[in-house]
Amino acid sequence: VLSVEDLLDQAEFFVDSLSKYQADFALFPEFFNAPLMGLKREQNSVEAIRFLASFSEQIKTHFSTLAVTYNINIIAGSMPVLEDGQLYNVAYLLHRDGSIDQQYKIHITPHEKRDWVIDGGNHVQVFTTDAGRVGILICYDSEFPELGRMLAEQGVHIIFVPFWTDTKNGYQRVRLCSQARAIENECYVAIGGSVGNLPRVDNVDIQYAQSAVFSPSDVFFPHDATITEASPNTEMIIFADVDLDKLKQLNTEGSVTNLRHRRMDLYGGFTHTKIHQS
Repeated sequence: VLSVEDLLDQAEFFVDSLSKYQADFALFPEFFNAPLMGLKREQNSVEAIRFLASFSEQIKTHFSTLAVTYNINIIAGSMPVLEDGQLYNVAYLLHRDGSIDQQYKIHITPHEKRDWVIDGGNHVQVFTTDAGRVGILICYDSEFPELGRMLAEQGVHIIFVPFWTDTKNGYQRVRLCSQARAIENECYVAIGGSVGNLPRVDNVDIQYAQSAVFSPSDVFFPHDATITEASPNTEMIIFADVDLDKLKQLNTEGSVTNLRHRRMDLYGGFTHTKIHQS
């Protein structure tokens, strides 16, 4: 991209396209604004990510306007956010009524910590929207089953997973763990990642992704528990219709009912739930 305005124009194209299909949600990838780091050359990695953070407030405000204008709830992937000298990886949920929620990435990868000095958040949240109860697990967070279960205990319907991976190995971790979260928590999971190369940007020069929407695995859903998926490493928009009533049916009439069959007497105290609701 040549400017932040160029990035926002590209984002609006995708939002506009999704709104024409009357979509309730639009999911962008983790660090979808990373191309902006290429606007300022000869920076070290810490300087580059903090330069990127300088655009986050402007992008958040613009995305909120897009959500209202196009009547669609937007999960704005994630962006670096600087607060009191500390850097965080934050996903924003821009509601189409103009309200804004946020979810901090909790588990920070060694790369993020080492090269960008990013800190993790401390709360996992369930958000009530006009199209269901949703949660956001940013990339690596999807690989921790405790977080998905904490969301499930609050009745989550859809978990959104914005991610950034540079190898198929990394992508497979996100994909397979997200599929597991959908099955074990009886919910839908949508994953969205970036594709393409950024040769002028250190640490994010190569990307590998295949966005998809997963369901639980039972007779009420597709036989492979995948509602839709993109072509690997191809920039494209994918759409999926999800029926929230099927989740209720699964919970009571499923071939197996994971949430109902939990042995809380055996492992109920294994984790201590700390949930924040919105």
